[in-house]
Amino acid sequence: MLQGQCLCQAVTFSIHEPPVRVSHCHCRICQRQHGAAFATYLSVPYASLQLTEIAALRWYRSSPDVLRGFCQHCGSSLFWHHQHEPDNLIAVAVAALDNPPVFGEIRHLCVDERAPWCPCVEPNSV
Repeated sequence: MLQGQCLCQAVTFSIHEPPVRVSHCHCRICQRQHGAAFATYLSVPYASLQLTEIAALRWYRSSPDVLRGFCQHCGSSLFWHHQHEPDNLIAVAVAALDNPPVFGEIRHLCVDERAPWCPCVEPNSV
């Protein structure tokens, strides 16, 4: 089981199944939301995510089909969900986990939008 929280601990959660996938997303929306070159997420079935403290959890529609969850107090980015996700998955920010495990292969997504100042991955390498 994995556990996580926002910076101020007003939103806490646990995950009860291994992730289906893990990815580094380089899209402009993730860059803006996280204030970084990319965001790292693990995707799990909704049923395996248990929200334990949620009074401060708020959702923002960042695009027509995507909702992003964050803490209204400290601003921590926590989740995102595509409303038409066929596998009923939710993405959880790996940085919000208390003790993130070491993951095997992590895919790089949206590398065509990568920050030009981030040499971590070349657009044609993934």
